[in-house]
Amino acid sequence: MLPLAVGTGLGSETNAPMSIAVIGGLLSSMVLTLLIVPVMYRLTNPIDRWLRKFYEGTIKE
Repeated sequence: MLPLAVGTGLGSETNAPMSIAVIGGLLSSMVLTLLIVPVMYRLTNPIDRWLRKFYEGTIKE
């Protein structure tokens, strides 16, 4: 994708914006997957454990 983004050949004026958008999407999804999701899991896991302990005695099978 990088050669398409910085290319100067024929048709580069139409390919460059598309490839920049694809590169941005790939980078943002990588950051979201590798950094944000594990951090959010780590932050919400204690809440989940507390809720499970709180509601453990209220549900009868």
